[in-house]
Amino acid sequence: MVFKKSLYPLLPKNYDFGKRRNTFRRTLELLDERKAKILVETGTARNGLKNTKTDGASTIVFGSWAKQNDAYIYSIDSDLEAIAFAQKAVLQLELKEHVEFINDDSIAFLYSFQQQIDFLYLDSFDYDKKDKNQQQLSQEHHLKEFQAVEEQLHPQSVVLIDDCKLPGGGKGKLVIEYMLKKGWQIVVNRYQCLLCPG
Repeated sequence: MVFKKSLYPLLPKNYDFGKRRNTFRRTLELLDERKAKILVETGTARNGLKNTKTDGASTIVFGSWAKQNDAYIYSIDSDLEAIAFAQKAVLQLELKEHVEFINDDSIAFLYSFQQQIDFLYLDSFDYDKKDKNQQQLSQEHHLKEFQAVEEQLHPQSVVLIDDCKLPGGGKGKLVIEYMLKKGWQIVVNRYQCLLCPG
């Protein structure tokens, strides 16, 4: 018998979140403990719950949590098609009152964002396992995202970064180095890296 790595009871048992399941679980525990209300993700999960094991379905995961906890998630993506696909899933799962999509450059949006952020999920700018130039650009982008919104984070904020355990250091290489110098501490360091202020 194959056991799926589910996020039940948040989502049905038949959805397998694979390598992201344990990090997602720990993140959701922290959001519960800290009574998070304002969530921000860069990089919309375009496929709803279709590819939970490979894509992570973060927009639905955190949108579902937001619905259950009277919270709100802003999902920023520069790709209108990605947003359109994600919107369909959000409507089907009746999450639209708790999820707002923003079609914009994530760094520009974050610089303009005025609310305090309880949870920040960084997962934009695709990372290529072989192209070193693309890796560098992705890593620099994620660092700039964090720096753009750093002043909106607070001592109870939670930050999760996707696609970290990859050749070349993954999306989080530069931003994690920067955050550690600023006193943030790693809570979980796996495929995703979860950090909280020290």
